[in-house]
Amino acid sequence: MQWEVLEAKIGNWIHYMRIAVKLLFAGEKKICDQILDGVDSLRDQCFAEVTVNSVSVLLSFGEAIAKSKRSPEKLFVLLDMFEIMRELHSEIELLFGSKACIEMREAALSLTKRLAETVQETFVDFEEAVEKDATKTTVLDGTVHPLTSYVINYVKFLFDYQSTLKQLFREFDASDPDALLASVTTRIMQALQNSLDGKSKQYRDPSLTQLFLMNNVHYIVRSVQRSDAKDLLGDDWVQIHRRIVQQHANQYKRISWAKILQCLSVQGGASGGGSAMVADGGASGISRAMVKDRFKTFNAQFEELHQRQSQWTVPDSELRESLRLAVAEVLLPAYRSFQKRFGPMVENGKNPQKYIRYSPEVLDRMMNEFFEGKTWSEQKR
Repeated sequence: MQWEVLEAKIGNWIHYMRIAVKLLFAGEKKICDQILDGVDSLRDQCFAEVTVNSVSVLLSFGEAIAKSKRSPEKLFVLLDMFEIMRELHSEIELLFGSKACIEMREAALSLTKRLAETVQETFVDFEEAVEKDATKTTVLDGTVHPLTSYVINYVKFLFDYQSTLKQLFREFDASDPDALLASVTTRIMQALQNSLDGKSKQYRDPSLTQLFLMNNVHYIVRSVQRSDAKDLLGDDWVQIHRRIVQQHANQYKRISWAKILQCLSVQGGASGGGSAMVADGGASGISRAMVKDRFKTFNAQFEELHQRQSQWTVPDSELRESLRLAVAEVLLPAYRSFQKRFGPMVENGKNPQKYIRYSPEVLDRMMNEFFEGKTWSEQKR
């Protein structure tokens, strides 16, 4: 049976359960009480015989769903089913409280417990499915992975069922239900992070690995901060994961930009012969050829970074701007200093624009094109 069809049938079942218990069975009970008033054993037996088939049909459908193959998408309808059984619990106990109705009462209680068990088992299945997610989807631009948004939306839906989940946890555990819900949420988040760590290894470029992890952990943290999960996971969890975002950003910056910054350093090795640019009272002892080589190396490396990383994506605007700024705050002063100190050696020679291709202002403007997810054709316009 297709999931959409089954989901509709479960929705109908919940509706029928409420009508049956609150109206039909309650009405039958009232009639039996009126007609057989004072004849308790006969009254209870009559009510049991009138309702047993209907109760059996309703509860057997619930049992079939609870025992069917588990899957993540079933969790929320299972919670809906558990919710209606808990809602009707006191009325079922009252209507079917006699000895003649004991089997129906116990069957209803058994279904409630079975639904709770299936929900618990589905949580475990979901954690394992997230951690071992084998989908081959690779986000080439390093943006938020579909698995991340799926899991976060799943957790958000879970928190719509907070009161139901806490009630469900009490079926098995006398511990604090808030702590149990926090534990489930933490395990799901950890499973997601483990899965993302595995997916990040698909990238050949280690700086894109760091950008991917930064984007995804940031998305998780931001989503938690904007949801009820923040109160359960706590400020410590949020702060720890914000630091993880920053660590990935720092790693990206180091891996991507250390090499190009080295060629702007007076102490850095020249790309040609590996000799250092030794400053001796200004620019003496430094050949024009070495300076030209440094500018050429810088141009080539920056153009390669610009071409590649303009195709990468940082979807969060604040994170994107802060990452650009962090790079610019290191790159632009180093470039200005290098150009001011050694630029005149090239400017006074032949074809200076061949070597000093960019002003700091142009570099700054080009930095604003990084992480926009542009295609190669868009970059050439």
